[in-house]
Formats: sequence, structure tokens, C-alpha cells
Amino acid sequence: MRRRKFIKLLGGAVTAWPLAARAQQGERMRRIGMLLNATADDTEFRAWVGAFRQALQELGWTDGRNIRIDYRWGAGDADKRKYAAELVALAPDVIVAPGASTVGPLLQATRTVPIVFPITADPVASGFVDSLARPGGNATGFMLFEYSISGKWLELLKQIAPGVTRVAVLGDPSTPTGPAQFGIIQAVAPSLRVEVSSLLNKRDAGEIERTVTAFARSPNGGLIVTAGGRALLNRDLIIKLAALHKLPAIYFDRSFAAAGGLISYGPDRIDMWRKAAGYVDRILKGEKPADMPVQAPTKHQLVINLKTAKALGLDVPMHLQQIADEIIE
Repeated sequence: MRRRKFIKLLGGAVTAWPLAARAQQGERMRRIGMLLNATADDTEFRAWVGAFRQALQELGWTDGRNIRIDYRWGAGDADKRKYAAELVALAPDVIVAPGASTVGPLLQATRTVPIVFPITADPVASGFVDSLARPGGNATGFMLFEYSISGKWLELLKQIAPGVTRVAVLGDPSTPTGPAQFGIIQAVAPSLRVEVSSLLNKRDAGEIERTVTAFARSPNGGLIVTAGGRALLNRDLIIKLAALHKLPAIYFDRSFAAAGGLISYGPDRIDMWRKAAGYVDRILKGEKPADMPVQAPTKHQLVINLKTAKALGLDVPMHLQQIADEIIE
């Protein structure tokens, strides 16, 4: 009798065992690596990674349940190869890495593990993919912007600071997009009656400070800060120099305006990281990066810092305020 009661109780317990728990035991834990050119406490990167994780969860992937995410934070370390090697050694199903400084070392470490870049400037020029339509290798993802946005930076700077007649372009020598960005800005400049000089090849904080200070000695100057990891790493310094020398500046990313920069115009990175989660989902379900086209951004953000404009003595035109996605006061 005792044995029959025990079997009956056991059967009832199995029947009551939640279906989700039984399904969870049957699921294979998938592994995602993530190589980031930032520190673990970087608020912008935390927001982007958070959007990525949320989008994954909406697609049925939860960290600790059916996926495990391994992070490597490589800010300040110019050589990311050791982090890339560590992630590849973990045998992940896919690695997520934004930007040339992380994707490049990963492709040196592996040509088989799928890589998804939520953002990168020009994956074709960088040699990461064969073409946008047919990447052909083990990497795919999302372009940071189309080159035409470079001319838009100069147009917006001239609208918010019409007195600017000289513009320095601060770029990143490690990205292949610099010359093309500068060329488009140069092409637009004559119609706006602006003289453009290049500050490309500024490799460290000291060089940036010396060059911007020298440029600011002549009047009516402004800055365009183009995309690149070095600009992000030196964000606070560049904003400080622009304020110190009263230089109106436009930046490629919202984080600059949020940190005190005058104006920014660039893709919505939250949206791009969410879309990257969609690519990871497709790869985990069996698709190959070689067959998944690289996509351009579809959402852009114009952010204006009115407090900074006031400090520079600028009256922001009402039409700019009306079309801005965000106003910081």
C-alpha cells in the first residue's frame, strides 16, 4: 500500500511539474560572445547592450536560461587580439562586436565563428565582407551610416552657427572611411562658403589637444567630429576643448550632445543594436552570415544641446528645434 501511494504521489508531481521547466531542461544552452571597445561602466554601451538583450528576450532568448553571454570590455587597450582569442576559445555560437577595432581582431582570430557587428563604418572598405548584398564570409551586420551624411554634418553646423567660415574635421586614422567622409565635406563646403581643413590622423589625446588649440587661434572656426573609436574614447576631452575655445561643433553620435556637445546627428544606435539581436536570432536558428546582407541604418537622430548653444552665444533656429528628435536644456 505504501509503495502504491508513493508511485501515485510521484506521478502527480510529474504531472504538476511546469511544462516550461521541462522544456527548459531539454533546451541546449547557446553561447554568445561580446567584444566591446568600452569600459564595463560606460552608460552608453550599457544602454546599447541592454537594448540588444531585451530584443533577444523578445525573440525567446534569455541570458541564463537558453543563452549565455560572455563579455570582454577592451576600452583603452589598442590591441584587442587577446580578447578576441579568449572569446573564440570559448567556442561561442556567435560573437557580437561593434566597430573596426573589435571586428578586425576577431576576423584575424576566426574565419568560422559567426560575427555580427551592430555598427561599423564601412565593412567593405575594411575588408570585413565581400559586398553589402553578399557578405561571403563569417561576418555581417549593420553599417554605421551612408557617406552622404557627411555633407549633412556641415549643413547642420552652418545652420546652427552661421558665423562659422572655417571648419576642422576631426577624424579617426584607424578607420578607412575618413578620407571619403572628408572628401564629401570638402565637396559641400564651397556652396556654404566654408573653408575646410582636415584634422585626420590625430592619434592620441595630446595630439588632439595641440591641434585643436592651434586651429582655434584664428576666428570663426567650427569642428566636425566624424565617426571612430578614438573620438569616443576622447569624447570628454573633445567637448572640453570645443567649449574652452568657443568652437561650435557637430558630432556623429548622441552621446556627445548628451555629455555637453552642441549638436549631434547620426543613426539611432539603440535601433541598430535591436536589429543586431534579430541577426543573432537568425544565426542561432541556422542561417549563415555569408547570406545575410549588411544593412544601412533607417533611423537617425538630431540632438541639440540648448545649454551649450547659450554658452556659445548661439540662437538655435526654431526650425532646427522643431525637427530635432531631442532637445537638451
